Amino acid sequence: MQSIKAEPANQVTFVERDKAVMLQASGLAVKYGSLTIVDDASFAVAENHWLMIVGPNGAGKSTVINAISQGVDYTGEILYDGADLRRMKSAKLARNIGVLAQSHSVTYSFTVGEVVRLGRYSYAPGIFSSKSDADNDSVQHALDLTGMRELEHHSVLELSGGELQRTFLAQVFAQDPKLLILDEPTNHLDLVYQKQVFGLIADWVKQPGRAVISVVHDLSLARAYGTDIMLMDKGRIVALGHPDTVLGRDRLQQVYAMDVYAWMRQMLSQWEVQ
Repeated sequence: MQSIKAEPANQVTFVERDKAVMLQASGLAVKYGSLTIVDDASFAVAENHWLMIVGPNGAGKSTVINAISQGVDYTGEILYDGADLRRMKSAKLARNIGVLAQSHSVTYSFTVGEVVRLGRYSYAPGIFSSKSDADNDSVQHALDLTGMRELEHHSVLELSGGELQRTFLAQVFAQDPKLLILDEPTNHLDLVYQKQVFGLIADWVKQPGRAVISVVHDLSLARAYGTDIMLMDKGRIVALGHPDTVLGRDRLQQVYAMDVYAWMRQMLSQWEVQ
């Protein structure tokens, strides 16, 4: 299978020729006053691909996905299925792109089920429309996927951080988007749910017409699940492509100012059977 590779590193990532490009950013830049947060980033995400955005704190990772979700002003161009995201109506945007933030602040006493059902809002023909069978099925399936069915009627104010994160993940699944945007999706989850969530997303992205973009700090998770890696530092893309190529020892040492390989091996050695 032929591929198009990115050279230099801040250009479009490799895209399999038989896969449709779902999202493409060109010359993306975000500035706050005189401070440049993201500088001239260009990349593409193809169908069935999972792009992991990694890098140290302050690299601009979350700002990139905030720009994609139209949460910050930017220059450059972001196209979804060939259409400019800035010109896309909010309902169409919500039906195609689902966003899971790193943390959630809730001050209302909605139940878990009510929060998840909000993911179906963009499908309603009118503000007073009744719930459809498709909506009910999507909500129940999302609750089952995330292990939240038993808490469906509990107030979100009673939930732990991990339960709250799973509630909003269920909302995104109920939304049934084509592109998932995830900012540290397992940040508040214990190990069993980290494994479950990444496994669910890995299965989800294999279905036709789907893709994922995630910000993660855990390089092991990025390497295990990502089809593509975008390594950022100080607002720029340092490298972009296959995990084996991007996550090289010298490049990681340059970006993180430490021997990441040695550190990972030291951590792993603690689990070796004596």
